[in-house]
Amino acid sequence: MTAHATHETSGTSQAAPLRVGLVGYGLAGSVFHAPLIAATEGLVLDTVVTSNEERREQARAEFPAVRFAASPDELWERADELDLIVIASPNKTHVPLATAALKAGLPVVVDKPVAGTAAEARELAALAEERGLLLSVFQNRRWDNDFLTLRSLIADGELGEVQRFESRFERWRPQPKGGWRESGDPTEIGGLLYDLGSHVVDQALALFGPVTQVYAESDVRRPGAAADDDTFLALTHTGGVRSHLYVSATTAQLGPRFRVLGSTAGYVKYGLDPQEAALREGARPTAQGPWGEEDEALWGRLGSGESPLTGGGTPVRTLPGDYPAYYAAVADALRGKGDNPVTALQAAAALDVLEAARRSARDGVTVTLPAASASVSATAHATEEQSA
Repeated sequence: MTAHATHETSGTSQAAPLRVGLVGYGLAGSVFHAPLIAATEGLVLDTVVTSNEERREQARAEFPAVRFAASPDELWERADELDLIVIASPNKTHVPLATAALKAGLPVVVDKPVAGTAAEARELAALAEERGLLLSVFQNRRWDNDFLTLRSLIADGELGEVQRFESRFERWRPQPKGGWRESGDPTEIGGLLYDLGSHVVDQALALFGPVTQVYAESDVRRPGAAADDDTFLALTHTGGVRSHLYVSATTAQLGPRFRVLGSTAGYVKYGLDPQEAALREGARPTAQGPWGEEDEALWGRLGSGESPLTGGGTPVRTLPGDYPAYYAAVADALRGKGDNPVTALQAAAALDVLEAARRSARDGVTVTLPAASASVSATAHATEEQSA
């Protein structure tokens, strides 16, 4: 798939940067998308959609040349001036905004979750295919340092046959912050199942392929909270791996980010990838300096027969995290030089699991996914493996 518009610099044959319109400048837009777009060769942050004057000042301070629009409709009206739309607005707006952008003839990146249901995600994918446009989903945690390290260990056979995958994205936030992310209104698509759950499920599918059965427990623990803040998922993959996934805002003692058990060895890794914290603190990826590195004290350990906390296993250097790789891949895909790094169909396969988890937690049952869903997930997984 190609960019909406191909344009060249005056008097040369060198392609000009692809112009990006960013919808939303809250946490996702200001901390993740805008800095990563600006750091990507071949992309330029052209327009930010926000009517909030404080956020405009924030964006203007870091990107002096950026333009502003008060509403997404202004972008559709000048679609010929843009090459990519990035949607970093609240979850409930993802589907209508992505639909409008595609109908305006613009390629789209959508923050996760791309939609509230797998059916909506597949409808968006079909629309993008019909229009011949890129539709990509921002699953940045595929470029976390620990995930890249684990994927490398598995590929090298260091664990033998993986049997159990434990993944935790836990926080200690005993007081709700409020806002749409913690809203109990189903139309807001809030709660941790769809927020952090989108990450851990996507990672599990990317590593171990499609899922046949889903069991989940989901609770609202904090006084005043309206959406799930403590959720557990157990997935059975078609290849035999069992994934146990935890997402929580109520964890007073954090567990390992990953504990992966294989037939010959296990890998245990504590601590979160440092890229989000660095971006929040104002650090920016550049070609000149290191990015995504972590201290040796945080490296995971590989071994068998003893806990890593009592010295068991051997330290394994954590590969650098690489969020910039996502937008570099998007730029290549728009120019016809590479594949879409995260497709809407891959995101739909994850949403199949999330929807099954919601039903499981509600009804107290184990949900078996239809064979057709597993087949689609397998195809998406194979595509992801080929492009990795």
